[in-house]
Amino acid sequence: MRGDDTQPAALFSYVQLEDRIPADHPLRMIRTLIDPMLVALSPRFAALYAKQGRPSIAPEKLLRALLLQVLYTIRSERQLMEQLHYNLLFRWFVGLGLDDPVWVPTVFTKNRERLLAGDIADALLQEVLHAAQTRGLLSNEHFTVDGTLLDAWASHKSFRPKDEPPPPDGLGRNPSRDFRGEQRSNATHASTTDPDARLARKSNHGAARLSYQASVLMDNRHGLIVATDVRSPSYHAEGEAAIELLATLPPRQQRRTLGADKGYDHAAVITAIRALHVTPHVAPNIHATKPTSALDTRTTRHPGYQRSQRKRKLVEQGFGWSKTIGLLRQLRHRGRERVAWIVSFTHTVYNLVRLRTLIGLGVCR
Repeated sequence: MRGDDTQPAALFSYVQLEDRIPADHPLRMIRTLIDPMLVALSPRFAALYAKQGRPSIAPEKLLRALLLQVLYTIRSERQLMEQLHYNLLFRWFVGLGLDDPVWVPTVFTKNRERLLAGDIADALLQEVLHAAQTRGLLSNEHFTVDGTLLDAWASHKSFRPKDEPPPPDGLGRNPSRDFRGEQRSNATHASTTDPDARLARKSNHGAARLSYQASVLMDNRHGLIVATDVRSPSYHAEGEAAIELLATLPPRQQRRTLGADKGYDHAAVITAIRALHVTPHVAPNIHATKPTSALDTRTTRHPGYQRSQRKRKLVEQGFGWSKTIGLLRQLRHRGRERVAWIVSFTHTVYNLVRLRTLIGLGVCR
């Protein structure tokens, strides 16, 4: 018997929001992991808000919503608020009831700026790493460093000579500009949209784009990101970032190891890494104009060197996830501070996904 295409307009629902979420849904494990971390950060949240006045968006709800934005590749806060309006799964994860109003996108964005000022992304990353440490998922001994370029939220039209006066008014928001044949470099030009971005390219044969240099330090045991760094691209940016990332690790009597690709095969970088009581396991960079490597067989002959070179490929999984799922391929924020915040937060979400996967595989509890 064919059923009727009725359109019920029930006023009340007798099914709780919790009961509508499948018991084996992946977000349940993420919620179980993130809630104790947000409780631990509560004193830090309290320091960011005034004691009196109109209540703002709860920072716990704000962070859960931002986590959903990364997990589900939602391009803007406006689309995120639209999803929160009708998506019951999202409402349950953030902590909104069925009848709770959804925030205005501009109010949501302004409240997010307070979390940036409080350096909450790095604090949340440390909570995730603490949870991984208590489960025995970190080695604290063997690491990998690598860097990648992120496309800045600025166009080539904004890359103008530093001594050029601003364009006159009345040309519209996006006036045409012909820069073909113009000699442009970071020494003479700068972006008027994002002054911290620099013109850079990955190889000699690739196109130059306005970019940021993002570097990560990865623990080799299970590929978890332990530290991030964002700076303007330059010839020495990767090596300088690697040294600063290693300096953030707690002191240790036994030597650590650091795997890296051939881009770090510079004598100054190798010397600085060894000065931090770390053994560099860097791939040799030997070619026609550079016949020797900064490393010799005293380092490369050991089996640990080969293991480091195999393990360092795990860092590419983090970059791939953060660019395709985490929306880092094309940045949506301007300024080094904001970009550094979103890079740290995105890799924190990546760690949560890795942690959920390892628990599901039975590697830990």
